[in-house]
Amino acid sequence: MDETKLAFLSHLSFENNSCIRGGILISDIYTKPLEFRVTAPIKPTSFQKTLYGDILNEHILIELIGIPLLNAVKGTPDFILVRDPLFLGINESLGLKVIRLFKEDEITYEKTEGNSQQLHSSSGKYEPIFFETTKNLDGELPEIRKILMEIFIKKNLLEPFDRVNLAIQEVHAKNLVP
Repeated sequence: MDETKLAFLSHLSFENNSCIRGGILISDIYTKPLEFRVTAPIKPTSFQKTLYGDILNEHILIELIGIPLLNAVKGTPDFILVRDPLFLGINESLGLKVIRLFKEDEITYEKTEGNSQQLHSSSGKYEPIFFETTKNLDGELPEIRKILMEIFIKKNLLEPFDRVNLAIQEVHAKNLVP
């Protein structure tokens, strides 16, 4: 378990939603950073928006952010934790364990075919959160839940997303090239 690697995968929009960047933080089970990567700015053209229509965001998150970032990191993380349900499409593309974390009051605007389950911090230190993944991982849910619970006892699983998002903002504000 101590060698388990987590990936926190996120994205942010900039410039009145005309630009998007993604970032990934690889950490150990204590959420200590091991590696960070960020994408270059992605600015879809009006022609691309027309061609892709409703699937543009899914294409960007999976094909232009998620897969390239996961291919760029050293090794394969054991779990890819996300907040946006569109990232769950990576499960089908790469066959990895992509798991969406969310709070009870967060609206699931795109329901997955898999089950969602609740995680409780037995210490009471963190408010309960939920996780879900795609149906193809249903058989692995007990093991996934067990490992996430062991981590959630000690660490807030949502907090690293704040760090990733702040790092993406800083990279974008300073016009840094990944």
